[in-house]
Amino acid sequence: MGNVIQLKNKINNSYFQLKDSVEDRLTLVEEKIKSKLESDVSLVQKMTTYHLKTGGKRLRALLTLGSAKLCGYAKGARDINLAACVELIHSATLMHDDVIDNGSIRRGKETLNKIWDNHPSVLVGDYLLSRCFEMMVDDGNIEVLKLLSSTSSKIAQGEVLQLQHKGEVDMLEETYLRIISAKTAELFAAATKVGAILSDMKTKEKEALEFYGRNLGLTFQIADDTLDYNSESKLFGKKIGKDFYEGKITLPIILLYQKGNSLEKENLKKIFSKKIRNENDFDYTLKLIKNYEVIKGCYQKAHHYINLASSSLSIFKDCNEKNILENLTSFSLSRDF
Repeated sequence: MGNVIQLKNKINNSYFQLKDSVEDRLTLVEEKIKSKLESDVSLVQKMTTYHLKTGGKRLRALLTLGSAKLCGYAKGARDINLAACVELIHSATLMHDDVIDNGSIRRGKETLNKIWDNHPSVLVGDYLLSRCFEMMVDDGNIEVLKLLSSTSSKIAQGEVLQLQHKGEVDMLEETYLRIISAKTAELFAAATKVGAILSDMKTKEKEALEFYGRNLGLTFQIADDTLDYNSESKLFGKKIGKDFYEGKITLPIILLYQKGNSLEKENLKKIFSKKIRNENDFDYTLKLIKNYEVIKGCYQKAHHYINLASSSLSIFKDCNEKNILENLTSFSLSRDF
């Protein structure tokens, strides 16, 4: 147990190292977000205030700040403005996700749609996105505007693609990767590339940070999807089964279906064709996942993207910021929060 805790602390330290390295900037990002979410409409104000109190890792904002610092940005407050913008895009997608998934709990607290219903939640998510576009325009850089507006479009398409394949246990890995690339990795890639754009870096540096962010995002989402079926993660207090009960097809189910025999495949199809899955369904699925060592297979695939992310930073000179971003790949795979 002691070795596990030590490893957990070392992994989490990479996140806190990044946070500490840009702490003064992150404080200003929080202030920017709070000011941008103010509204004269009382319900909007109540909902955005509640949303801010739910917290979050602010990982995408940290990636923008960290990438800008790596590239030597020191010209003003554009990194703060755009880190806040990236974070608000993420928040808006979470609000819309919770409506689509009929989610009731996020970050240990009730979701907006659980408290105020779906209609206001969708509209407040739209409000956040509109605020984002105001911030992009304020920045005045056409490359940033194109990047973040394109990213918002891709995220929405990823959501639709996931809905299109809901309950499809024989989904191709390629389709799954397209979904998570659009839903998650695109915003990670945009967050890191923005840091290079702000610093007027050359194309190769921009592309390197974009590639780093995209592969970090893929690792992050694969790990998140795998945790949902990893009973060992109870050690770290992570609740499992959310994706299963919502009927989402993610990498563990895709790999399990590939390995299963004809009877097991048929059972999986029946389970995911049901409107409501029960605890027996989940226990059956978890048993198969353990028998076929699916969790191990998922992490092996994630390690591929970790290696791609780390190697992409090789064009930058050795420095503290580079080391932190390299170490962050371990956090994305093995975090406990």
